[in-house]
Amino acid sequence: MGRRTQAERDAVTVEIGYALASAFVVGGLTFLAIAGPMMVIPMSSAAERGLVAAGTVAGLLVFAVRVVYVLWRFPGRAVKPGQPSQPGRTKPDS
Repeated sequence: MGRRTQAERDAVTVEIGYALASAFVVGGLTFLAIAGPMMVIPMSSAAERGLVAAGTVAGLLVFAVRVVYVLWRFPGRAVKPGQPSQPGRTKPDS
């Protein structure tokens, strides 16, 4: 494995930032969707604690899945060495 260029390091940094930001939003929305009804519907304290706990667990799970999903799809290197630069070509310099 060779050294990464500055552009490749920047691309990885941006992708990690996007993964974390989008996971934060999706996880937060998941939490609010589950725990949100307690803000508008009167409930017992046990039910409220249950909704908060379920929302927290679901939000954290969705957060983790989103981060893994986004980073898993990141290609790392756009073109592998020795691979043709244009689809359908058989030689790198053709």
